[in-house]
Amino acid sequence: MDQLRQQLKEMIVRDLKLQDVRPEDIDDKASLFEEGLGLDSLDAVELVVLIQKHFGVQIADMDEGKEAFRSIEALAQFVDKRHNGTPQTL
Repeated sequence: MDQLRQQLKEMIVRDLKLQDVRPEDIDDKASLFEEGLGLDSLDAVELVVLIQKHFGVQIADMDEGKEAFRSIEALAQFVDKRHNGTPQTL
């Protein structure tokens, strides 16, 4: 699970082009939105696409997304439970 959390952090920083944020700066339990990492609704849409592209995991609706995007820890658990196979190389 540690490797998955690290992959998610690297993907978020790289693909969302977060300035002045390094993967190691992201707390596993901190919120991804608002006062946490500071992502917004456009980032959420991109994140849904990235999760599907890299892990083959679909986020079906807004409620599921809210739960999955609470934190890196929540996202890793969400992906781990729904993933069928090995994550693609990011």
